[in-house]
Amino acid sequence: MTSEQTDDWLVACLCAQWCGTCRDYRTAFEALAREHPAWRFVWVDIEDDSDALAPLDLDIENFPTVLVARGAELRFFGTLLPHAATLVRTLEAARGAALVALPAAQSAALVATVRTVGRPVI
Repeated sequence: MTSEQTDDWLVACLCAQWCGTCRDYRTAFEALAREHPAWRFVWVDIEDDSDALAPLDLDIENFPTVLVARGAELRFFGTLLPHAATLVRTLEAARGAALVALPAAQSAALVATVRTVGRPVI
Protein backbone atom coordinates (compact mmCIF):
# COMPACT_ATOMS: atom_id res chain seq x y z
CA MET A 1 0.00 0.00 0.00
CA THR A 2 1.29 3.47 -0.79
CA SER A 3 0.52 6.60 1.14
CA GLU A 4 -1.95 8.98 -0.46
CA GLN A 5 -2.35 11.88 1.96
CA THR A 6 -4.60 13.92 -0.30
CA ASP A 7 -7.19 11.14 -0.54
CA ASP A 8 -8.36 11.37 3.08
CA TRP A 9 -8.56 7.64 3.77
CA LEU A 10 -10.30 6.43 6.93
CA VAL A 11 -9.97 2.93 8.37
CA ALA A 12 -12.15 2.24 11.40
CA CYS A 13 -12.55 -0.81 13.57
CA LEU A 14 -15.96 -1.01 15.22
CA CYS A 15 -15.60 -3.27 18.22
CA ALA A 16 -16.50 -3.66 21.89
CA GLN A 17 -14.19 -3.44 24.89
CA TRP A 18 -15.60 -6.67 26.36
CA CYS A 19 -14.67 -8.65 23.21
CA GLY A 20 -11.43 -10.61 23.57
CA THR A 21 -11.05 -10.89 19.79
CA CYS A 22 -11.25 -7.10 19.52
CA ARG A 23 -8.66 -6.57 22.23
CA ASP A 24 -6.30 -9.01 20.51
CA TYR A 25 -6.94 -7.48 17.08
CA ARG A 26 -6.18 -3.96 18.27
CA THR A 27 -2.42 -4.70 18.37
CA ALA A 28 -2.37 -5.65 14.69
CA PHE A 29 -4.64 -2.72 13.81
CA GLU A 30 -2.32 -0.27 15.59
CA ALA A 31 0.74 -1.78 13.88
CA LEU A 32 -0.86 -1.27 10.48
CA ALA A 33 -1.73 2.31 11.43
CA ARG A 34 1.94 2.98 12.22
CA GLU A 35 2.93 1.55 8.83
CA HIS A 36 0.49 3.87 7.02
CA PRO A 37 0.58 7.25 8.78
CA ALA A 38 -1.14 9.05 5.87
CA TRP A 39 -4.31 7.06 6.51
CA ARG A 40 -6.49 7.81 9.54
CA PHE A 41 -7.02 4.67 11.63
CA VAL A 42 -9.64 4.95 14.38
CA TRP A 43 -11.26 2.70 16.95
CA VAL A 44 -14.99 2.93 17.65
CA ASP A 45 -16.40 1.17 20.70
CA ILE A 46 -19.95 0.35 19.64
CA GLU A 47 -21.16 0.44 23.23
CA ASP A 48 -19.41 3.65 24.32
CA ASP A 49 -20.62 5.34 21.13
CA SER A 50 -24.03 3.64 20.96
CA ASP A 51 -25.93 6.96 21.11
CA ALA A 52 -24.12 8.32 18.05
CA LEU A 53 -24.41 5.03 16.15
CA ALA A 54 -28.05 4.27 17.05
CA PRO A 55 -29.64 6.37 14.29
CA LEU A 56 -27.64 4.38 11.72
CA ASP A 57 -29.25 1.07 12.75
CA LEU A 58 -26.04 -0.88 12.00
CA ASP A 59 -26.82 -4.19 13.69
CA ILE A 60 -23.16 -5.12 14.34
CA GLU A 61 -23.08 -8.69 15.58
CA ASN A 62 -19.59 -9.93 14.67
CA PHE A 63 -16.14 -8.58 15.37
CA PRO A 64 -13.99 -7.07 14.12
CA THR A 65 -16.24 -4.99 11.88
CA VAL A 66 -14.18 -2.68 9.70
CA LEU A 67 -15.07 0.43 7.75
CA VAL A 68 -12.90 1.84 4.97
CA ALA A 69 -13.75 5.19 3.38
CA ARG A 70 -12.11 7.58 0.98
CA GLY A 71 -13.40 11.03 1.78
CA ALA A 72 -17.16 10.59 2.19
CA GLU A 73 -17.24 7.52 -0.07
CA LEU A 74 -17.70 4.24 1.78
CA ARG A 75 -15.40 1.65 0.22
CA PHE A 76 -15.87 -1.30 2.61
CA PHE A 77 -18.00 -2.08 5.62
CA GLY A 78 -18.13 -5.56 7.07
CA THR A 79 -16.71 -8.23 9.33
CA LEU A 80 -13.18 -9.50 8.72
CA LEU A 81 -11.18 -12.39 10.04
CA PRO A 82 -9.04 -10.88 12.82
CA HIS A 83 -5.71 -11.10 10.96
CA ALA A 84 -3.53 -8.23 9.80
CA ALA A 85 -3.04 -9.85 6.38
CA THR A 86 -6.81 -9.94 5.83
CA LEU A 87 -7.07 -6.23 6.61
CA VAL A 88 -4.17 -5.43 4.27
CA ARG A 89 -5.86 -7.33 1.41
CA THR A 90 -9.14 -5.57 2.12
CA LEU A 91 -7.47 -2.14 2.09
CA GLU A 92 -5.76 -2.92 -1.20
CA ALA A 93 -9.06 -4.00 -2.76
CA ALA A 94 -10.89 -0.97 -1.36
CA ARG A 95 -8.31 1.35 -2.92
CA GLY A 96 -9.36 0.07 -6.32
CA ALA A 97 -13.13 0.10 -5.95
CA ALA A 98 -16.03 0.34 -3.55
CA LEU A 99 -16.73 -3.11 -2.11
CA VAL A 100 -20.15 -2.31 -0.63
CA ALA A 101 -23.50 -1.29 -1.93
CA LEU A 102 -25.34 0.91 0.55
CA PRO A 103 -27.60 3.83 -0.34
CA ALA A 104 -25.55 7.01 -0.69
CA ALA A 105 -27.26 8.82 2.19
CA GLN A 106 -26.72 5.87 4.55
CA SER A 107 -23.07 5.53 3.50
CA ALA A 108 -22.41 9.24 3.97
CA ALA A 109 -24.05 9.27 7.40
CA LEU A 110 -22.06 6.22 8.50
CA VAL A 111 -18.74 7.69 7.35
CA ALA A 112 -19.50 11.09 8.94
CA THR A 113 -20.46 9.49 12.26
CA VAL A 114 -17.36 7.29 12.38
CA ARG A 115 -15.12 10.25 11.54
CA THR A 116 -16.69 12.10 14.47
CA VAL A 117 -16.68 9.40 17.17
CA GLY A 118 -13.62 7.35 16.13
CA ARG A 119 -10.62 7.57 18.43
CA PRO A 120 -7.17 7.57 16.81
CA VAL A 121 -5.34 4.33 17.52
CA ILE A 122 -1.84 5.79 17.52
